[in-house]
Amino acid sequence: MLLNEFLFLAAFLFCVGVYGALARKNAVLVLMSIELILNAVNINLVAFAAYGHLIAGQVFALFVVAIAAAEVGVGLAIVLLIYRNRHSVDLTSVNSMKG
Repeated sequence: MLLNEFLFLAAFLFCVGVYGALARKNAVLVLMSIELILNAVNINLVAFAAYGHLIAGQVFALFVVAIAAAEVGVGLAIVLLIYRNRHSVDLTSVNSMKG
């Protein structure tokens, strides 16, 4: 397969992730959109590594997967605490928790 096909797929996933992160009000959907963005980055890293016959891109992709796992753990813990306090995961009501 050509490198362009992987880059177009990654660009599409990245755009969908950015739209989802900016347009959604539900915290779980925002976290899912951030995961889409990270997956697009992983596709780019692995595609360029395969194109240049280098291993560094795949190593960086493993680091991104580890960071994504940590982000999901911390993010879901925050979402659960917000749900316990507010009985909703709507991000517009989180603004009132300042102070």
